[in-house]
Amino acid sequence: MNEDRRREVGLFRYALVRCAADPGLAKAERGRLVRALAEQEHVAPDGRLVRVTRTTLDRWVRDYRRGGFEALVPRLRVVAPRTPPETLELAFALKRERPERTAAQVREIMLAVGGPAAGLRTLQTHLAREGLNVRADGRSPGKVYGRFEASVRNELWTGDGLHGPKLAGVAARRAVLLAFIDDHSRLLVGWRWGTGEDVFRLEAALRSGLMARGVPGAILVDRGSAFVSSQLLRACAVLGVKLIHASPRAAATKGKIERFFRTVRDQFLVEIDDGVDLAELNRLFTAWLEVVYHRRVHSETELTPLERFDAAGAPVLPTPALLREAFLWSQERTVTKTATVSLHGNQYEADAALVGRKVELVFDPFDLTRIEVRYQHRPFGTAVPLVIGRHTHPQAQRELPPPPAPTGIDYLKLLAERRDAELGGHRIDYASLTQPDGAGDGDGEDRDID
Repeated sequence: MNEDRRREVGLFRYALVRCAADPGLAKAERGRLVRALAEQEHVAPDGRLVRVTRTTLDRWVRDYRRGGFEALVPRLRVVAPRTPPETLELAFALKRERPERTAAQVREIMLAVGGPAAGLRTLQTHLAREGLNVRADGRSPGKVYGRFEASVRNELWTGDGLHGPKLAGVAARRAVLLAFIDDHSRLLVGWRWGTGEDVFRLEAALRSGLMARGVPGAILVDRGSAFVSSQLLRACAVLGVKLIHASPRAAATKGKIERFFRTVRDQFLVEIDDGVDLAELNRLFTAWLEVVYHRRVHSETELTPLERFDAAGAPVLPTPALLREAFLWSQERTVTKTATVSLHGNQYEADAALVGRKVELVFDPFDLTRIEVRYQHRPFGTAVPLVIGRHTHPQAQRELPPPPAPTGIDYLKLLAERRDAELGGHRIDYASLTQPDGAGDGDGEDRDID
């Protein structure tokens, strides 16, 4: 076991027992925590699901309380290697040369050149320890053309963008509709008119669909910048959704969303003039979608999109916690020797046990004051802010609401008119207010000021 492997095992043990090793816990509280850990499965450093007995957990707790993190790192065993190092180096080189080679193929090549070769199981073990046991043949997947129609709802959603009319108050900028359509029912499951085709508007459109229509099995999109973003990929991974990117030359794969956009142009946008307010555009589109499109019989399915989608009953909706996790952003950083990490100019303090490790920082792009630290998909607490110079991600720009429509009410003019009415229509002689008593004209009447 090399040094990195030993540290990985130590971190795995530390992640399990760090709460149970808290000296402030009572014996009964510690016992409950350890029993709960022993009843669960945990992801080991090599990716396997393992169970750890209570006896072992108790020993790790004692070791940590006695010697800290280093006491959890396995001791280096000095064992004379049975396989010559040069044999293993050749095996590693052959595997790196062509990652698609299996251990059996590597062994066959070594035998073919007349050199010594370890046993197959031994070779598989050493390749796994070196991290070379993953098949990565580099072959690109075949083109995805999809089927003519998904067999059930939420089996496949197709997403794309449509440029619309020019917006009011936004110079030379057109509205963009980001939308997802259900392949089976032709229901528009999620959508949003916005001021651009970026990841924030895309996430808003997708999130609205997930909240109202459930989670699809797969999403088919093109290769636009928003659709190939790491944020969308992470959201799909958290939700268990397969993300499929259509080939640029295979436009037929997105035929249903393209046909829907043609309907939008012919039936909705033809009624919209340039200079429309964004909020009004969304309001009018909602009305057309729910009153006309979703309730009109489709020529191919012979049902309305709403009827076909609802035929299977109410969909299962994701929990708010799952949605929040799906739309968090993440970036990798290496913890410095001072147990700190940086993110867009901000400095945070991380767990000291992670020094030198590459960790995942998970955060809301609109709130960089709270950063969750994860290592190998396991939580390691919240980073402590040290220096906060930026509170939002550089790309995070909330779409500003349109300016409110004028009411036509002049408040100060109303007050002036009310005061004039109270004075019976007479104007105030402000000059007379500064003169001594009796210094006026004597007739007691106010004079107008020219």
